[in-house]
Amino acid sequence: MNWIISKIEILSLLSKWYFGAILGTGFLVYYLLEVVKQPVLVCSDGKFKNFLALHVPILQEKYWPTLWCFESRLQTALASLLRSIYPNVKYSREILELNDGGQVALDWLEDGCPANAPIVIILPGLTGDSQSQYVRCLSLSANRMKLRTVVFNYRGLGGMSLKTPRTYNAANFEDLSEVVRHVKSLHPGIPVAATGISMGGLVLGNYLASQKMAAQKTLVAAMVISTPWNAFKAMDSLEKPVLNLLLNRYLTSGFFSFINRVKSSNMLQGPWTMEDLLKCKTVREFDSSYTAKQFGYKDVNDYYADASIHEKLHKIEVPILCLSARDDPFQPYEAIPVEEACKSKYVAIVITQYGGHIGFLEGILPVLHEEYMCRLFTQYFEGIFTSGSELLAEISKDR
Repeated sequence: MNWIISKIEILSLLSKWYFGAILGTGFLVYYLLEVVKQPVLVCSDGKFKNFLALHVPILQEKYWPTLWCFESRLQTALASLLRSIYPNVKYSREILELNDGGQVALDWLEDGCPANAPIVIILPGLTGDSQSQYVRCLSLSANRMKLRTVVFNYRGLGGMSLKTPRTYNAANFEDLSEVVRHVKSLHPGIPVAATGISMGGLVLGNYLASQKMAAQKTLVAAMVISTPWNAFKAMDSLEKPVLNLLLNRYLTSGFFSFINRVKSSNMLQGPWTMEDLLKCKTVREFDSSYTAKQFGYKDVNDYYADASIHEKLHKIEVPILCLSARDDPFQPYEAIPVEEACKSKYVAIVITQYGGHIGFLEGILPVLHEEYMCRLFTQYFEGIFTSGSELLAEISKDR
């Protein structure tokens, strides 16, 4: 009798292994066929596209999202968690006094870089600063390539107090204009570029589109990562239940942290109360109650129309490489301005099949090696700073 039971147990175990093997094989086939893809490069035929093909070889490779967490929300959340292993970066801080009496912190990373090394200005996301995990990731990657970085911490962030009631928003680029002019005045003759992440990409994009002549004189190139091109569609996407809405509320909690840090300065005065702001549950509610009112917009829709850059690409005349994921929960694929990019000589958009929002994890053990967005970042700027003068000279002939 016992041998019958033993055979039944063996058959049961074998059947579990069999079905497990089928499921595992099916998952692996799906991953290889549907998940692992070469990114799509959206760019008009011409000098910039040829430059990218020659100097940014990663664009010819397939992107291998981390096998066990390629879903967009997982990529978004885990990327932040896993990057927390990076040590805090020891920047050299400079306080820049602004024309209206405000101040911002500029955090420089120049260790081991030659005195004439090129400079990349980094603009963090919504409530980010120089110690945000994705900023540290980019700063350290640039430093390994002997490129200097300077992180532009927005007003009231990076441990700074407010000296004026004004803070910052995605459409306003006045502070960035002052930062760029300041960096150029400190280092005349040194090539300067800029990178914006998430909301920082909107600030940078609005600067490039609105200050076309000044941007051409000061920046040799730009890059944006996970930019919410269309603010309306970004908010609609973030308000979808359940996981996207949870991410939305997490972002909104960042506003509360900001308010609690700066409210002691008594600078956050206006047609709102702290109680009203702390009741906000979504980014749109906060922007409606605070951001739109502080900067004189009619309403939140007026602000979002001004902040969005999907219809402004034709105004940009500085080479800009943009990294977006098709599954970014902050920006649906249909909001990526593919048609507009195809008409521009200066704009190229790299679209990965997966990657989430500022995720782009790859490999079985991500963050133990240089990440996809960091490799793209360093290859692009290394190409710009070594051979970009030829590109700029060729492009300028067509202006």
